[in-house]
Amino acid sequence: EALPVFPILTALAIAYAFGEGLGRMACISFGCCYGKAVEDCPAWLKRLFGKRAVCYVGTTKKIAYASGLEGKPVLPIQAITASLYILTGLTGCGLFFSGHYSAAFAITVTTTQLWRVVSEFLRADYRGNSRLSAYQWMGLLAIPYAWALPSLLPLADTFLPDLQIGLSSLWTPGLLLSLQCLWLFILFYTGRSAVTGATLSFHVKHERI
Repeated sequence: EALPVFPILTALAIAYAFGEGLGRMACISFGCCYGKAVEDCPAWLKRLFGKRAVCYVGTTKKIAYASGLEGKPVLPIQAITASLYILTGLTGCGLFFSGHYSAAFAITVTTTQLWRVVSEFLRADYRGNSRLSAYQWMGLLAIPYAWALPSLLPLADTFLPDLQIGLSSLWTPGLLLSLQCLWLFILFYTGRSAVTGATLSFHVKHERI
């Protein structure tokens, strides 16, 4: 039996929304993908985010060594992205489990990619030399693609997902061990910073000798 292609693509789009949303937690921790300084924003943005801005402290934060914005209030772009994308993922899940695959796919892709385009205008970190970054161009192209794709693929309207069967299929030793190995690989490969370092030192407490 052929796999239901469009529902699978919809599930991947929803997973992308959750992944990007949760991934912004790392951006908040590292201080990357940061917003513009509030003092450099238009008046309406200053009023909106003047008391809701974020400040980063620490020379190892990217915002400090790349843009010199340590200690300055900046737009909370990462937090907005995290909240919006997770909410979008939850909305997509509701539509997905109701069998509304085309709506789930269109709403998920449109929301995430439209915010990708808009949010990058509010960011201060380097996005390339062009007015529109590569990510923004991909976002703009993804929106009409999301609306046109349902007409090109069978929607499998009669197919409804079964969460219990899906969870039970994941509960197998081989799959769990494979996921753990993948997580360990990702941890050791991406968990070490290529731009920051650390020093460990020891000394003698002479007063206790």
